[in-house]
Formats: sequence, structure tokens, C-alpha cells
Amino acid sequence: MPRTLVWDLPVRLFHWSLVAGFIGAAVISIGLGEHSPSFPYHAVLGLVIAALVCVRLIWGVVGSRHARLWSFAWGPGAVASYFKGILVGGGRKYSGHNPGSAWAIFAMLALVLGLAATGVMLGRGNEGVKDVHEVMAYALTAVAVAHVLGVATHTVRHRENITASMVHGRKNVEQAQGIRSAHPVAALVMIAVVGVWAATLVRSYDAATGVLRVPVVGVDLRIAENDRGSEGGRRDRRSDDD
Repeated sequence: MPRTLVWDLPVRLFHWSLVAGFIGAAVISIGLGEHSPSFPYHAVLGLVIAALVCVRLIWGVVGSRHARLWSFAWGPGAVASYFKGILVGGGRKYSGHNPGSAWAIFAMLALVLGLAATGVMLGRGNEGVKDVHEVMAYALTAVAVAHVLGVATHTVRHRENITASMVHGRKNVEQAQGIRSAHPVAALVMIAVVGVWAATLVRSYDAATGVLRVPVVGVDLRIAENDRGSEGGRRDRRSDDD
């Protein structure tokens, strides 16, 4: 069977950018901790990933065949049949996303947006959503791990390296099931939009105050403690006590 182009460049760039962003945010949050000087960039990465998801959702409406969201909106029956095939062998092969990956993708997109929303609320001083934010973060981690395990299982069971296909964009399917173009121009637009957004976020962060002014909307988010302000406050309180 011929190797046919299935995944366009925007889909592949989104996939690996999401992986990199997720790992970066997790390393900062879990590995370095919230008191690390690098922790504010956990919030910056979160907003970059959220923008990436928004761009992906747009491409999921106007993009190529297998990028469109409804092309892999599989129902419960298809999911059950897919996992049965994984367990007992056989089963249908999919030119695009299989039902297991599809549900994982939808879950991850929703959780990323939920994390961004609760992260913004935390930056605005709403500490009541902190537990929700943490639960969503653990849920996203669990879904990502399940997705990786599912990809590994699929690769072994079907002898189909779907990880490699997300690099070069090709799968062993009929030409009629593929796409005509990798859409490099759309990929460049995606890189430009998300890149400018990321650079503007970094420039908009004031390390002296620990405040990030979100571009376009002009909302201030406190993403780090202002140590100097805290020390000043403590000195003032001590002076009052004296």
C-alpha cells in the first residue's frame, strides 16, 4: 500500500508544539515549583498553549480533510469497537485519527482551555479555583499518559508507526484517503500568530511587580509574588506595631 500524505503541516506543528508546551509547563510547575523564579513562565506557556488550541480549533473548521474536527468525532460505538480490536486483534484501520486518539484529543483540548480559564482567574485573585486548576492539570497529565500508552499499543498491535506519521505526515493508506497539500502557507500563518502572541506575552510581563498585562484585552494577571512589596508591607506592619 502506498505511503500517502494524510497529516498537513498545521496539524503536525500543533501536535508537537502542544507536546513541547505541556512538558515545559509541567517541568516548571512540578519540577521547579511555584516559588521558582521561572514559575511565572508556567503561566505564559499556559496562555501560549491556549492560543495554540484556539488556532487548532479554527483549523479544525477550515482545514484539510483529516484536520477537520468532525472527521474524527467518533461515537461510543466506534470507540468500543476500536478497543475491542486492540484487545482481541483485527478491527478497522483509520486513515486519520482513530477513535481512541480522537477522544483523547477532544479531552486534551477542553482541559487546556479549562486550565487557561482557571489560570486567568487565579491571576485575577480568585484563589477559589486553585483546586479546580490542579485537578484539571492532573487530569490532562492522565489523558496525555493514556494517549501515549494507546499510541504504543496501537503501534504494536497494528504494526503502524503513527508517531512517525505525525512527523512526516504520511501513512500506508490508499491515495484516495489522503490529502493533496501539506498547506505550508497555513502553517507559516500559525507559526507567525502564535509566535507573535508568545513574544508579546514575554514582553508584557513585569518581573519587578510579578504582573503580566495580557495583550489585546489589557487584563492584568499577577503570576508571581512581588517580594519587594511583601517585604515593604512587613516593614510597615512592624513600624505600626512599634
